Amino acid sequence: MALLASSFIIPPAMAASPAPAAPAAPATADQNPLLASVNGQDIRLNDVRQAMATMPEQLRKLPDNIIVPILLNQLVDQRAIQLAATKSGLDKQPDVQQQMQQASQGALQNAYLSAQVAPTLTDDAVKAYYDKNYANKPGAEEIHARHILVQTEAEANDVIKQLKGGADFGQLATKLSKDPGSAKQNGGDLGWFKKGDMLPTFWDAASAMQPNSFSQTPVHTQYGWHVIQVLGKRTAPTPTLDATRDQIRQKLIQDGVQKAVANALAQVKVVRYGPDGKPLPENQPAH
Repeated sequence: MALLASSFIIPPAMAASPAPAAPAAPATADQNPLLASVNGQDIRLNDVRQAMATMPEQLRKLPDNIIVPILLNQLVDQRAIQLAATKSGLDKQPDVQQQMQQASQGALQNAYLSAQVAPTLTDDAVKAYYDKNYANKPGAEEIHARHILVQTEAEANDVIKQLKGGADFGQLATKLSKDPGSAKQNGGDLGWFKKGDMLPTFWDAASAMQPNSFSQTPVHTQYGWHVIQVLGKRTAPTPTLDATRDQIRQKLIQDGVQKAVANALAQVKVVRYGPDGKPLPENQPAH
């Protein structure tokens, strides 16, 4: 089943790096003190903690005396809006009820996925994945290249003709290339890149070339026609555990979600129906 983790809204507490410690409770026996109320509806410290968990990491690093009042004000505003919306009867409108039901179902779905996947995202699991897939293995192949991007194949062939006649690649890139990201700044230099950083057609052409050579035929991508010059090739060093930790966590989340969904599907009976309203034969996808 080709299901990606991105098919679901993974709770931030699972998808992101561990959040910093939540604001400390005051020196009291109550570890979840009341911070405010709106029409008698309580807002407590745990509500602020939950709001903090959804914030970007750089904001979570703000001092408690700054971030807690900000979040508390937001929660008060949200609660007031919700009460006003309910008072006006918006919660009785069919489209709003449908959205609320979808939000409720999404929250339940993500709670299940989090419960299934989050416990597997341990340091030991990350280390085991690193040892299996990265440690003691050579790094990825990298290519240093520059290019000239033009709009037509005829223009690209003319560039190649000029290069064969001794023209300077960097000067031609600065003069002719339509790639504003590199052409006007550094003569078309793309720096070092690896497979996946470039479009497959571009990578395939560059990887087939020898260092200090340029394209003998134009290379076509969705952006236009390229003339490529390969300046060098190397094998990147094996990445460290720290450098790959976040990437590994995302892969473990993806694998965990796929497993959780497969387990859930194994516990239910799914019937798919065709355009005529009749059940389709088992394992036959609906069109």
